[in-house]
Parts: sequence; structure tokens; C-alpha cells
Amino acid sequence: MASHRKWSPTGTRIAGIRTPALATAALTSVALLSQTANAAPSADSKPSIEEVEKKVDDLYHQAEAATETYNATREKTAQQRKRVDSLLDDVAQRTEKLNTAREELGSFAAAQYRTGAAAPDTASLLLADNPQDYFDQTQLMNRLTTRQKAAVDDYVTEQAATTKKRAEASKSLQTLTTTQSALRTSKADVQRKLAEARSLLSKLTAEEKARLAAIEKKKQEAADRKAAELAQQQAAAEKKAQEAAAQQQTASGTSGTSGTTGSAGTSGSSATDSSYTAKADKALAFARTQVGKPYVWGATGPGSYDCSGLTQAAWKAAGVDLPRTTWDQVNVGTTVPLSDIKPGDLVFFYDDISHVGLYVGNGMMIHAPKPGAYVREESIFYGGESIIHSVVRPA
Repeated sequence: MASHRKWSPTGTRIAGIRTPALATAALTSVALLSQTANAAPSADSKPSIEEVEKKVDDLYHQAEAATETYNATREKTAQQRKRVDSLLDDVAQRTEKLNTAREELGSFAAAQYRTGAAAPDTASLLLADNPQDYFDQTQLMNRLTTRQKAAVDDYVTEQAATTKKRAEASKSLQTLTTTQSALRTSKADVQRKLAEARSLLSKLTAEEKARLAAIEKKKQEAADRKAAELAQQQAAAEKKAQEAAAQQQTASGTSGTSGTTGSAGTSGSSATDSSYTAKADKALAFARTQVGKPYVWGATGPGSYDCSGLTQAAWKAAGVDLPRTTWDQVNVGTTVPLSDIKPGDLVFFYDDISHVGLYVGNGMMIHAPKPGAYVREESIFYGGESIIHSVVRPA
């Protein structure tokens, strides 16, 4: 017979609580407190303005690096496309020659059939897909006229050359397909980084955007101070060099041979400096006319630029051809110390050399900064001295 005892809950009992009602209330309170504790961090999980700024800057930097990858891949794709087009044209011309040679063989065979002058083996040779193989096997060369022999030789030569060129074209097409795929990947990478940066900025309130602008202004002021310091240091160094040159000129005036040698050396150096200055002035004049145009990744002008597209176009205006990407531009010309930087020099940034600007003097440069910005004049210390990679004199 079933027991009629009341069911008694088992399990761990909370100390000090003896009634079911109180136990239920206590457990509910604990659960609510736990939920509150877990919910609290989500309210504070929103990144600070400084964190947003750093994240956006990092994304723009990554986008610039991806842009240079895109630029390099696009240039490679263009070169490969030219090669493929050239090979295909060559194949078409060789195929035409091959057909002409085969037609000539066919006319010989047809004429011999009509006159009955040809042995069956001779006609088979002239109409064979590979006359050389057939000839090697049947020893028919003695039956052919000189003109016929030349026709067979031409056909065999053109057939071999055409086959080789077709293979090259096929391989080049495969390479082109690979580079086009890499180009699409690079493009998608840039777009993804930029979309993420825009998403972060779009979530900021008006007050947060104002605070972010204030942070940017503070950084710009610090960068301008560093630029002014560099300008002062260079002015002091130049003054010292002029005084030393004046003293040397005075001393050389009292000496004979040594003064002549020193004067010749100075003259050669001055001529080199003058030549570079003339070219740099042209590059800078071009760059100044581009100020205010938008940064667009992958652009080389005239309506918009990315960083390396601008420096390439500026120096091209001075008659100097620079490569397309920052990674190649950094290897052109002569690397100089920051203390010796001159107007027209290229300033490269970051360890991955993903950004470049054109130095204008007094610690300032003209550059295409980042997506959403415009070509502008700015301190080379805009991101701090630590991100300056190197300075290159391109001509």
C-alpha cells in the first residue's frame, strides 16, 4: 500500500533558512543579484574614446597596408595581361603562318594527284598532321622537289613554334587568373577594414565625436611643436655650416693649391644640390596644387590619390619616374637621416612601410592621409616620431 507521507525536498539546505517560502525568496534574490552582476559589465563594455581612436587608426593603417598590396597586385595584373595579349597575338600570327604552310603542302599534294606524278606515300607525307615524323619513318625526302622540301621544313618549324607559344599563353593565362584572384582578395580586405572603421565611428554620439576631435587636435598641436623643433634644429645646423664654409673660404684665400681644390669640391657639391632642388621644386609645386583632393585607395590622380599615388605623380611632374608602391619607392634614390631631410624628400612611415609623404620643409609634408580625408599639408610627426621609418632622396 502506498505511503501517504508528505514529500520532503532534498539537497543542500541554506543555513539559517528553515521555511520553504523564505528559501524560495532567498534563491530568487541570489539569482537576481547574479544577473545584475553579470549585466553590469555589458554597460561598461563600450570602448572608451581613446580605445575607439586607437582602433580606428589601426584599421586605417591596416587598410593602407592592404591598399599597397592591392596596388602591387594590380600592377602585376596589368603587366601579366599585356604579356597574355602579346602571346595571344603571336599565337594568332603563327597559326596563320601554319595554315598557309599547310595549304601549300595541300596544293602540292593536289597537283600531284591530278598529274598522277605522286606516289601514295608522297601525298600521305604532304597531308600528314606531322610531316616530319612521317618523313623520318618513310625516307621520302629524295622524292620531293626543293620547293616541297622547303614547304615541309616551314610547316614543321611553324608547328613547333606555335605549339610552344600556345603553351606559354596557356601558362600566362593561368598566372593572370591567379593574380586577378589575389587582386579581388586585396580589394575585399581594404573594403572590410574601411567598413569596420566607419562602423566604429558611426556608433559615436555627438559628444563622443567632439571629444575625439579634441584628442585629434591635441595630437596635431604636439606634432606641430615637434615640426617646429626640427625646423629650428635644421636652421641652426645650416647657419653653422654657412659659418664653417665662410671660414674655410677665408682660410683658402690665403693658401694657393689647397684653396683651388676646396673650391672645385664645393662647386661640384653645389651643382648637385642645385639640380636636386630644381627637381624638388617642381614636385612640390605639383603636390601643392593637389591639396584638397580626396584620398581614394588605389587612386593615382588626377582627381584623387592614395599616398604613393600622390608621391609618384608629384615626382613624375619633375621628370622622375617612381615605382607605384611605397615598398618599391623606398628603395629608389638615397636614404638620408631625418636631421638631413630636405624639401622634396620622401618620408616613409610604419615598420611595414605602408605610408609615404612629400617633405616640404620646416617639419611639414604634403600627403594623402587616409580614407575620408583630403590631400593636405601636415607635420611629419602627425603619428609621433616613432612611426617614421625612413627618409629617401629620390633623385
